[in-house]
Amino acid sequence: MRQTIETAYAKINLSLDVTGRREDGYHLVKMVMQSVDLCDSLTLATQDRNLEQMKISLTSDICSLPPRDKNLVWKAVTLMADEFGLHTDVFVNIRKRIPMEAGLAGGSTDAAAMLRAMRDLFVPDLPDTELQRLGVRLGADIPYCIRGGTQLAEGIGEVLTELPDAPSCAVILVKPKEGASTPQIYRGYDALEEVERPDIGRQIRAIQSGDLVTMAGCCCNVLEQVTGRMFPVIGQIEKWMEERGALISRMTGSGPTVFALFEDAEQARLVLERFREESLSENCTSFLSGFVPGSEVRKKDGDYRQK
Repeated sequence: MRQTIETAYAKINLSLDVTGRREDGYHLVKMVMQSVDLCDSLTLATQDRNLEQMKISLTSDICSLPPRDKNLVWKAVTLMADEFGLHTDVFVNIRKRIPMEAGLAGGSTDAAAMLRAMRDLFVPDLPDTELQRLGVRLGADIPYCIRGGTQLAEGIGEVLTELPDAPSCAVILVKPKEGASTPQIYRGYDALEEVERPDIGRQIRAIQSGDLVTMAGCCCNVLEQVTGRMFPVIGQIEKWMEERGALISRMTGSGPTVFALFEDAEQARLVLERFREESLSENCTSFLSGFVPGSEVRKKDGDYRQK
């Protein structure tokens, strides 16, 4: 049996702007995306049997994975099988740590990791650019998750410009119990009369110069103006974090997860310990994390091997 292991890193939006809307209803965006080291682990194995069609066995350490017709990992395997005429057996195991429906691209990054794994086992000469072209069929965040690191994302999220690695810092992630519906949030955004927009150009210049403080000060997410009104706990967590030394605290994606950036990892650890003792943390899931460069996202965790 051959197998390979992939790490699927979560992402946060250091900034998120909506720049327009296509005729098909998709919103056009401009975002600075960043991988963080909160991650899932995916194992893909095959016995290389010659079958009439692809046979997929999917297991996980959680029981709440989406059904096949909505499961992006299942769809990623099927897409690669259809695209390259693969008729064999695959065994997939997902170890989940990224919360679902959190604005952290949990499903998209798992699908991206599975696309990389399928490529590495079956079509190793396929470049990342082609993998990204396939991945966007499944979701706009997947091309970014294939590459990872610090990237400017435009279009519907699939047009990527690689940026220098963002200045290193500690990151606290807090996922409130509330769930945010992305379509509902975008409908709410469309109804806004005035929008506070991020200065993404300034943020990119700060990243290029390694200026963490200015980069953090430019963090802004236009969707928070919708999700934050629906769930006041988002603003309450942000205020609490900033009062205890965070450079900035903002929502990622369409929410409801909040991130807080700290210059000092020990300070972040102590703040997180204190937060977990507060009533504000009730029903929240929280993590201590950090930035991950793109080179680390694309690094192999385990070579394919015989078992």
